[in-house]
Amino acid sequence: MFVDQAKIYVKGGDGGNGIVAFRREKFVPMGGPAGGDGGRGGNVIFKADEGLRTLIDFKYKRHFKAERGKHGQGKNMHGASGKDLVVKVPVGTVIKDDSSEEVIADLTRPGQEVVVARGGRGGRGNSRFVSAVNKAPSFAENGEPGEERWVRLELKLLADVGLVGFPNAGKSTLLSRISAARPKIANYPFTTLVPNLGLVITKSRDSFVVADIPGLIEGAHEGIGLGHDFLRHIERTRVLLFVLDAAQTEGRDVLDDYSVLRRELEHYNPSLLKRPYLIVANKIDLPEAWQNIERLQEQFGDKLCCISAVTGEGVEALIERTYMILQNLPPEDVIDGEEEPVVRRYQEKEAFRITVVNGVYEVSGKRIEKLLAMTNLDNDEALRRFQRAIAKMGLEEALKEKGIKEGDTVKIKDIEFEYSE
Repeated sequence: MFVDQAKIYVKGGDGGNGIVAFRREKFVPMGGPAGGDGGRGGNVIFKADEGLRTLIDFKYKRHFKAERGKHGQGKNMHGASGKDLVVKVPVGTVIKDDSSEEVIADLTRPGQEVVVARGGRGGRGNSRFVSAVNKAPSFAENGEPGEERWVRLELKLLADVGLVGFPNAGKSTLLSRISAARPKIANYPFTTLVPNLGLVITKSRDSFVVADIPGLIEGAHEGIGLGHDFLRHIERTRVLLFVLDAAQTEGRDVLDDYSVLRRELEHYNPSLLKRPYLIVANKIDLPEAWQNIERLQEQFGDKLCCISAVTGEGVEALIERTYMILQNLPPEDVIDGEEEPVVRRYQEKEAFRITVVNGVYEVSGKRIEKLLAMTNLDNDEALRRFQRAIAKMGLEEALKEKGIKEGDTVKIKDIEFEYSE
């Protein structure tokens, strides 16, 4: 089964907790704090694998979580870091944040990697909080929660040549003629429901990859027919072959077909029309086709290739011409996209946000939520440190500006506090 879209949940491993411990050795009076730090949580890493061709694995498994870090131990021993989780995806996979639509990465070469969800850092043990004022701290940090998000995966096939044409133009028959690929072939529209790839061997034993894109129709760029599902696969191709039904067996005018195809590509992505292309007049084994060859010759000149995908007439010449075009293209034009993966860093610009809902002052923001998650609220000393930290952030002044009063409720994530001056 060919699957080219998936939505999955990823979560980096939580950091291990720091520990509260003190030295207890004989002959070491007042040994002091000795709590070790927790280990860092593992990252969720996506890696492009040339052995994969579809996203079908993500149809059955949608949640991916990396290992959490180990907790710290006494004698200042740090916890081990959690193992990274490496998730393999096909080459050509675009990874997007589901909520923001931002592109996290575009993996276009085998072996490329990107960290999609970072593991949290380990919490610090009590030995890390020793100061001149507090020489025996009795609190430690919890581990930082790992990043979590829903991401969308979109596969764009990597092929040298894309076959573009209306349903029943003969693209699948042509692919089966020039390669070992065996797509489904039948005499009804939209026989091909998934893109098919085929490896073509030239007379000189060179090779290139051809993609049979399911038939386009007018309005494909708006999602009509199979448009939205498969137009993106054309973006990766270096050369376009417009396969036309020269015999007009479906009752459409062959030149109108070409105009519609170009218009759909232009609406979807104007840069597609800058690609090298050939016009492939198919079905010349039918007498009706020759009535239109002269019209096509006048319109396209030396861009025209006349073939019969059924009998094989003209197919070898088409292969050689296509390979010559590929040979003359510069290497940097192989992929429509950036050389390196596109990676955007998500940074919180503000420490917190305050929203008043039914009299409750809801505080949100990555910085303050992380601070809360790493604080042991059952420990009085840790709680006082948390209060000092939010005071430095300016939260109390901001709450007063919002009109908070004694006894009102402040909510941060799932924890509620009663406000007191």
